[in-house]
Amino acid sequence: MLSKAQSKHIRSLTQQKFRKEHCQFIAEGHKVALEYLNSAVAIDTIVATTTWAQENAVAIAKHSEAQLILAPQHEIDNISTLQAPGQVLLVIKHLIPVAIAETTKWCMALDEIQDPGNMGTLIRIADWFGIEHILCSPGCVDVYNPKVVQAAMGSHLRVQVHIAELASTLPTLGLPVYAATLQGKDVYQMQRDRTRAGVLVIGNESKGIGADVLKVATQQVTIPRTGGAESLNAGVSAGILCALLVGGPST
Repeated sequence: MLSKAQSKHIRSLTQQKFRKEHCQFIAEGHKVALEYLNSAVAIDTIVATTTWAQENAVAIAKHSEAQLILAPQHEIDNISTLQAPGQVLLVIKHLIPVAIAETTKWCMALDEIQDPGNMGTLIRIADWFGIEHILCSPGCVDVYNPKVVQAAMGSHLRVQVHIAELASTLPTLGLPVYAATLQGKDVYQMQRDRTRAGVLVIGNESKGIGADVLKVATQQVTIPRTGGAESLNAGVSAGILCALLVGGPST
């Protein structure tokens, strides 16, 4: 069973200030938990029902460093951030990103992304396209927000997320910078050398990319509109642009 102190501590991790203070975050749900349990990441606590723990004993055994707490479902429900809580919740130590300097691989940069669902989706998109590094401006939503972790579905394990001032950092990477804007060049008409990588910049959901970041962009790009929608969701835009710029055959 969970003690009152344990329950209070886990619930506190829904707030950014306590995640930073304890250098911990929450991951929950069957699929997400197994992603982390089958990795080498350091796990502090595993809270699970007896049934779930028995069925996934092999994965749990990989983390002897973790405290295993067997709890009834109603106790897990009380500490869960999900509308439909699962049978397992993990408390994980913050992941330390590998340093990034000049690189020859694609990167993604996110300027003031505020929505947790968008952030998690963007991390997952980067993972899908093999993008290993994301640079987030300091004004982005916390990447360890429980909704971000849930939407990313374990992609934090494979994508290195850095907090950096984009305007000063992007020029140091030695890559062309492609800024997604409504006024940019039609991405379908771009002739790009697929042997060279770049940085794809996605901006704030309502304000777009800041002027200081646009100044360091090599090229502004857009997905041409043929209908009446005012704009595209940040995740949708990133997925389309990654498919055209990062993935797929040469044209």
